Amino acid sequence: MTQKTLYSKPKSLTDKVMHYCPGCSHSVVHKLLAEIIDEFDIQKDAIFIAPVGCAVLLYDYIDCDTVEASHGRAAAVATGIKRVKPNKQVISYQGDGDLLAIGMGETLHAANRGENITVVFINNAIYGMTGGQMAPTTLVGQKTATTAAGRKPSNEGYPIGACELINTLQAPYFIERCKVNDSKSIIKTKNILKKALKYQMEDKGYSFVEILSNCPTNWGLSPKDSNKWIEDIMQKNFPIGNFRDNGKEA
Repeated sequence: MTQKTLYSKPKSLTDKVMHYCPGCSHSVVHKLLAEIIDEFDIQKDAIFIAPVGCAVLLYDYIDCDTVEASHGRAAAVATGIKRVKPNKQVISYQGDGDLLAIGMGETLHAANRGENITVVFINNAIYGMTGGQMAPTTLVGQKTATTAAGRKPSNEGYPIGACELINTLQAPYFIERCKVNDSKSIIKTKNILKKALKYQMEDKGYSFVEILSNCPTNWGLSPKDSNKWIEDIMQKNFPIGNFRDNGKEA
């Protein structure tokens, strides 16, 4: 009698060892996306956009067509691909520095046009790949490589709420903020990502999923403590919840 396998690797997830720091949330979200790709059976129809940031090597881990975008330009690249290939499912996978700093213009205008794409926004409140500098989502008082005394609103401004900002626009179809710091939240986030991609498959329009994620290395915390920081501190500044779901009105 063979022992029952408790875990089956998603077909759309490669065997390559990930380069992410131990405990990093990127690997968790990659697995969720690969599972969803398999469940929808769209491996040959999904196209990921991976811009500059920690997820720059996403194509090594998710076995789907992937296009590299210049820093901040993922939404523009996703727009072009979706308009040329409307039957493909286009997923823009971006971090906070990419999406809200250099890419703020592209982000807002793609959302404002209601482009039929799915945007997955990894918010870890810091620039991870380049050494832990302040990001648009860095919290007030949070210490980074460029805010050694902590972020001060009088000098660096306040953290930007991406969901709140995009929710001011008329065109987006689905907007939600979630997290992946414990098993219950991971399951919920998978369902949210699945809904967002389903809306694209139904040609509903623009979907935006923000995921509160950790960065143990640049936060200077253990993976366990960084997940607790999301729960105790981060989500007080970025409240979890749905901001818009036009599918519920149908």
